[in-house]
Amino acid sequence: MGPQENLDGNGDELYEHHKFTASKGQDPLRVDKFLMNFIEYATRNKIQQAAKSGNIWVNGVVVKQNYKVKAGDEVRVLFEHPPHEFLLVPEDIPLDIVYEDDALLVVNKPAGMVVHPGHGNYSGTLINALLHHTKDLPVNSNERPGLVHRIDKDTSGLLVVAKTETAMTHLAKQFFDKTSEREYVALVWGNVENNKGTIEGNIARHPKNRLQMHVFPEGDEGKEAITHYEVLERLGYVTLVSCRLETGRTHQIRVHMKYIGHTLFNDERYGGEKILKGTTFTKYKQFVENAFKILPRQALHAKTLGFEHPVTGERMRFDSTLPDDMAHGIQKWREYAKHSQ
Repeated sequence: MGPQENLDGNGDELYEHHKFTASKGQDPLRVDKFLMNFIEYATRNKIQQAAKSGNIWVNGVVVKQNYKVKAGDEVRVLFEHPPHEFLLVPEDIPLDIVYEDDALLVVNKPAGMVVHPGHGNYSGTLINALLHHTKDLPVNSNERPGLVHRIDKDTSGLLVVAKTETAMTHLAKQFFDKTSEREYVALVWGNVENNKGTIEGNIARHPKNRLQMHVFPEGDEGKEAITHYEVLERLGYVTLVSCRLETGRTHQIRVHMKYIGHTLFNDERYGGEKILKGTTFTKYKQFVENAFKILPRQALHAKTLGFEHPVTGERMRFDSTLPDDMAHGIQKWREYAKHSQ
């Protein structure tokens, strides 16, 4: 995507950030509300400002914020600042590097750090930090330097980053061929019935809320997704589980666990910030709200990462400790479960 010149009529350059086509099942919906469902980290004010500036287009025509989007409409949003591919600026941000050589590095990403620049997050990302740490990172098919895989902003844990084209190709193939190892630890709502199991169900964007992913068990939409889980500890109204990814879809663990009735604790995107299990006692409500403050994001950590070194062929495996917020949150539930028995 490049600059769209003179579209606002006064000679300023505008940049196309987003283009969406409304699905066949789209009910008529105001364009500002429609875009709130589509654009991560966007605010209603930002979208309304774009509308007032004449920077929202539907089927090639400028529309106001109350325009009702219908099935098949092509919606475009333009802003005066350039999109993220223009903004890959090195920034001196500390990195927790657990391993590095000439071909790759493994980094332990904190919760709250976005992996790559995007709408609403043009600086302070892992990519900005990596570009300061390592010059000339290779780019992947999405023009994102060094990235072989990614984890969500509010998920903590291990990522491998390629430093050469050869490493990028080799590592990407391992992830595609499902020979890499990725184990996550998650705290989920409810008492998970089976000690271990496998969740299978294609994953694609939710047809109405594009910020969510959705399971399509019939396989008629989306991409194959397989998650293996095992119960680590039962803590009354929540369960600590280990999840091993066979595939790597967006939000895979978050949407798969919700699909089997066990939304991640404090996962706001999927409803886990509500009290989904437990009693109606005021004391319990206060306890959970306190636990939300201790662990103020989805309870998910990429704990273990394994792959074959792209140059030496050596099998490498890295393990990380749970960050403080998850460790403290789990301990709080441990103590509650002990006292409520």
